[in-house]
Amino acid sequence: MKILNFGSLNVDYVYTVDHMVQPGETLASQKMEVFPGGKGLNQSISLARAGAEVYHAGQVGEDGLFLKKLCEENGVDCTYLKEIPGKNGNAVIQVDQSGQNCILLYGGSNRTLTKEFIDEVIGHFDSGDLILLQNEVNLMDYIIERAYEQEMIIALNPSPYNEAMEACDLSKVTYFLMNEIEGGQITGKTQPEDILDVMLERYPDAKVVLTLGKDGVVYRDKEEQCTQGIFKVKAVDTTAAGDTFTGYFLSGVLGGDPVAEALCMASKASAIAVSRQGASPSIPWKKEVEETEL
Repeated sequence: MKILNFGSLNVDYVYTVDHMVQPGETLASQKMEVFPGGKGLNQSISLARAGAEVYHAGQVGEDGLFLKKLCEENGVDCTYLKEIPGKNGNAVIQVDQSGQNCILLYGGSNRTLTKEFIDEVIGHFDSGDLILLQNEVNLMDYIIERAYEQEMIIALNPSPYNEAMEACDLSKVTYFLMNEIEGGQITGKTQPEDILDVMLERYPDAKVVLTLGKDGVVYRDKEEQCTQGIFKVKAVDTTAAGDTFTGYFLSGVLGGDPVAEALCMASKASAIAVSRQGASPSIPWKKEVEETEL
């Protein structure tokens, strides 16, 4: 089985602040740093550092060529990563004293995909291969349709959840990896059990992973349910927590690990990531996760 991650690559401008800026407020930041990021890039690097073989498909602009180099340095196959003229996607990120963040996205090169490029990439993959998607690129509905026609297994992190996500046929998705907010937006429910009930009622063959912040994570499919608590660490920056979890979880289950074991490994990797600054630079390697006591 091959893993294709069709996703975003961003340049992250990270501002350290006392609190999130309020409407009408001018706020001085303590520092500004530039990091590689984007949910797609973060999840590809997480998959690769967890030991999976992953191909990244997407587009980088003229100011994002270093992102392609970073992927290659981390063992991500960039055969389907296209360089185009113009501005790369970027994000402006505020990180407060507790490590919480808020993010403003500019799509740039991530949102200029064409159907011809999508067809070309997906044509290189076979029935039973897995495609991982997030909602930071355009033509999401088309990518899902083409992957389904190719009989690929579809894993989706529905973030950010918006009208483009609502246009997608989610019945074609096998793995949903989402937090409580995204789960609530899809189902209209607020309680974790209610979210899971609705998800499995609508998509009975799906495998749903619902992250719950300080309350850990719960997995449910039509045959089993598993929960995993958090590993307590001092949070510095939560930016790549979910992406780290996604990569490690998928690497585990696709590698044959039981769900409970994959949840534990992914949660531990995510805890290590939030104890560090930055997005992709914070993602640990598998050996480190295995050897770290939390």
